[in-house]
Amino acid sequence: MAYDFYFTRLTYESGDWDVDIRMPSNVLNSLVEYTTLRVDPVERIVALSDPKMLEAPFCYLAGHKLVQFTPAERKNFERYVKGGGFVFIDDCNHDIDGLFAKSLEAELAKIFGPKALHKIPNTHPLYSCFFKFDGPPNTSVELNGWGDDLVHDYLKAIEFGGRVRVLYSNKDYGCEWDYDFRNKRWLAVDNTRFAINIIQYALGA
Repeated sequence: MAYDFYFTRLTYESGDWDVDIRMPSNVLNSLVEYTTLRVDPVERIVALSDPKMLEAPFCYLAGHKLVQFTPAERKNFERYVKGGGFVFIDDCNHDIDGLFAKSLEAELAKIFGPKALHKIPNTHPLYSCFFKFDGPPNTSVELNGWGDDLVHDYLKAIEFGGRVRVLYSNKDYGCEWDYDFRNKRWLAVDNTRFAINIIQYALGA
């Protein structure tokens, strides 16, 4: 069967990439529930240094420890993003001093330049391409992001050709969505809906 979408988690040699284990299946379930996409139900795990990641429609990268990419990881990251790929980076921010955020932002600056990563406005099409949001939804787990104990009312991004190619969050959506999808029925509002916007935007919405 040909799939319209499959979820790719990127591994990298430093830090800890294997976080929020149940999140991908929860998000994939939401895609089946809300969209007509033909979705591969199985998460794919691919090394950032592996050329296979260059074929993925969407990649997810997360963690909460020090990030130091290898030269091969940097090269693939740059090729993928400049070639039209989409990476959603989520800071799991349970660290005290913003270690993941500081080291990850330094890596992005090395690859794309110090001014590439910037805040996106809360009127960005990302927030209205499927469900309507007034900006990035808050989570219950975001207070330690970047080590400043502030709830940020924006996301950051790197754009090429007028499109977001790297979406960067310190709001810890991964942990917020890290539950068995069958428990969604207990929520007043399905909090994975924002994931649908991110993926639909990544696919060109």
